[in-house]
Amino acid sequence: MTEQKKKLEKLSGVKGMNDILPQDAALWEFFESTVKSMLRAYGYQQIRTPILEPTQLFTRGIGEVTDIVEKEMYSFTDALNGEHLTLRPENTAAVVRASIEHNLLYDGPKRLWYIGPMFRHERPQRGRYRQFYQVGVEALGFAGPDTDAEIIMMCQRLWDDLGLSGIRLELNSLGQPEERAAHRQELIAYLEQHVDTLDEESKRRLYTNPLRVLDTKNPAMQEIAQNAPKLVDFLGSESLAHFEGVQRLLKANNIPFKINPRLVRGLDYYNLTVFEWVTDKLGAQGTVAGGGRYDPLIEQLGGKATAACGWAMGVERILELLKEEDLVPAPEGTDIYVVHQGDAAAEQAFIIAERLRDTGLDVILHCSPDGTPASFKSQMKKADASGAAFAVVLGEDELAQGMVGVKPLRSASLESTGQKNEQATVPVEDLTEFLINAMVATADDSAD
Repeated sequence: MTEQKKKLEKLSGVKGMNDILPQDAALWEFFESTVKSMLRAYGYQQIRTPILEPTQLFTRGIGEVTDIVEKEMYSFTDALNGEHLTLRPENTAAVVRASIEHNLLYDGPKRLWYIGPMFRHERPQRGRYRQFYQVGVEALGFAGPDTDAEIIMMCQRLWDDLGLSGIRLELNSLGQPEERAAHRQELIAYLEQHVDTLDEESKRRLYTNPLRVLDTKNPAMQEIAQNAPKLVDFLGSESLAHFEGVQRLLKANNIPFKINPRLVRGLDYYNLTVFEWVTDKLGAQGTVAGGGRYDPLIEQLGGKATAACGWAMGVERILELLKEEDLVPAPEGTDIYVVHQGDAAAEQAFIIAERLRDTGLDVILHCSPDGTPASFKSQMKKADASGAAFAVVLGEDELAQGMVGVKPLRSASLESTGQKNEQATVPVEDLTEFLINAMVATADDSAD
């Protein structure tokens, strides 16, 4: 070749679809384990649905005149069979689809939860990404206000378990379809009187989804939205009783809330109770969780009419709050780091590491990045940096004597072995028992 080989162009990920790096793993694991523990306490079972669904699922379920369907969905036609498919922008419709398809409600109501990535084509900003993660719950087959109140209180328990503060609850009721229809007529008439003041987005929604006009973030339209006819004034006795039942249970459990008559949520399937948990600590992206009741959806997607309610929360936004409040947990270190020198010692170290893992201990076996032997000093630096409680040291001398060195690396570990930063020498056959006893003693000392 006479031409110099061209350097390959470095590839980057899609903007707004982020890598979760090892240094962030401890925070994600802390959040996920806390969520799972909370959900077990309420009897929820996990469900996992595909990230690809038929596009019609979302146009029918979410509503065609919504931001998600009109502007944000990643949709395409499958070149193989012509199917219209969409990367899920939310998961409630998918959970309902799965429940209908697999007859999950045949033997009674279900409490379900999910966690996973969602996809929306929008401008990436803090806490708002094109691929983002949500955790959510769906209570299917429960019609009473007690379930509405319970799923709301689940969020409060999660904030408490995570140590978060300053997250406020806002509530509203959207009533039933006929009540919304009466309100819609009055709302359109009111907005028509102010059509010259409406922005282009509101004009576009005036006759298709006027309720969403009330949710405008445009400062110039706040007074119009504030003075618009309120849906609560159109609610019948049953809807009001349901809403009052939710409030009564929240008050009885000391959950503070604010009634926000402009809270409508962005999806068409909601009825009766809707709610959002909001914060001032994330700028414009202040909603960290939201949901409500969606009784019409199951029948709308082809199932038998069934009551349902649920919520979803953006994981990245919660993690931002944990960082904001300095609640990031320290990454957990490994239990044992095995260092070795010499070919025979390396082979024995491999065997020892596997035996220790058999007992349930977490073990890192030193491996040289470039394949050349590293000094004990260099390996011990790696051992200390790993966060391990103990280093197991194996060299030619130890190997010849059938012994192995054990060096405590943390203050609690030193106390548990009775050593004063000194290396103990232990017969190979006694190593497992010695380390387990030392780890148990270290855990007891840490608890004290």
